[in-house]
Amino acid sequence: MKDFRAYSTGISLVLLTFAAGQGVNAQTSSTQSQRADELQLNTITTAVPFLLITPDSRAGGMGDAGVASSTDINSIHWNPSKLAFADKKLGVGVSYTPWLRALVPDINLAYLSGYYKTKKTGTIGASLRYFSLGDITFTDANGNTVGQFRPNEFAIDIAYATKLSKEFAFGGAVRFVNSNLTGGALVEGAQTKAGRAIAVDVSVLYKKEKLKLGDKKAVGALGLAITNIGTKMSYSDRGGKDNADFIPINLRFGGSLTTQLDDYNSIAIVADINKLLVPTPPIYKHTYDSTGKDQGIAYDADNNPVIEKGKDPNRGVAEGMFGSFNDAPGGGKEELHEINYSIGLEYWYNHLFAVRAGYFYEHPTKGNRQFFTLGAGVKYNVFGLDFAYLIPTQQRNPLENTLRFTLTFDFDAFKAQNDESKASE
Repeated sequence: MKDFRAYSTGISLVLLTFAAGQGVNAQTSSTQSQRADELQLNTITTAVPFLLITPDSRAGGMGDAGVASSTDINSIHWNPSKLAFADKKLGVGVSYTPWLRALVPDINLAYLSGYYKTKKTGTIGASLRYFSLGDITFTDANGNTVGQFRPNEFAIDIAYATKLSKEFAFGGAVRFVNSNLTGGALVEGAQTKAGRAIAVDVSVLYKKEKLKLGDKKAVGALGLAITNIGTKMSYSDRGGKDNADFIPINLRFGGSLTTQLDDYNSIAIVADINKLLVPTPPIYKHTYDSTGKDQGIAYDADNNPVIEKGKDPNRGVAEGMFGSFNDAPGGGKEELHEINYSIGLEYWYNHLFAVRAGYFYEHPTKGNRQFFTLGAGVKYNVFGLDFAYLIPTQQRNPLENTLRFTLTFDFDAFKAQNDESKASE
């Protein structure tokens, strides 16, 4: 059963991480494996990890930080409550992220998002995230081709945000997730199917304007979002609930401070921390023969693996979320290692041109994703264009040597432009 579950999510995990991040460290060299053993490598894996990929180039240029940054078209992913502070009535954006571009040309993430601000305090948003994993050829035990399929995953979001006061907002989103990795192929004699899940996000944002930093005006914000709270996902009916995997339920908390240097120049600093609210894999007890050779995991009388340290990962969603704070086999120290850190800077000149930079850190025992990011943005009347570029510092990354971009549309500016044209006629 474990082999089948590994296969069912393995395609997505391998292509997502490229020997970096969640679940692919077994493919490292012998030297790296020895170092991993010394560090007690214990990464957390979930189904549909594409839900955690930064979809937009603005946050992508700031070290993947965005829970408390200023509101933009892509706020649904980071913190739906930010939509309540939108200063435009209507906005739409599209983002494109090539994936593993150094190896294959047909894997990519596309993201379409938008929002509409009602006459009162509420804002409605929606987004579509589509991850294409390229063409995969399926073969039988003899190596004969039995079919070809293009695996894909997508998520559809509907969000709503409202102000509870002038400075405090609440927001949420409902998400449908579909993950079709095998096209119904037979795996270990079992009929596979597309994995599906329903999830929700809950979030809050506190935004304080008219702050003072010396003689400079400033805006501060604090944001909290818990995303992907949803049902487990299974790719086959075999094994029942024990064959279902957690989706990446995630806790994100952070702040931002934007300082207006003068009439034309502003700079913002943003920082996020993230923690997956899913069970940490335990350490299983192994059996050894008389020569000391490892014979594999030990099983009890009910054919369940014997846990030496940690807790059973086969838990309900609520139990898994709350238990994720104290279930690491390494105790409190390992729990702290499960927190990822992001920090970013954003400079704007006259609201027309932006330059961005950031850094992301993940502990070596939890995936070792560590990288710098660079970004730029330009706004011209109705259109805006953002770029992001990633520079890994520890190991290879699926986004290295890749330019990501986001195109945004400001319909308020478009309407104002049309009104001016009509007035001049």
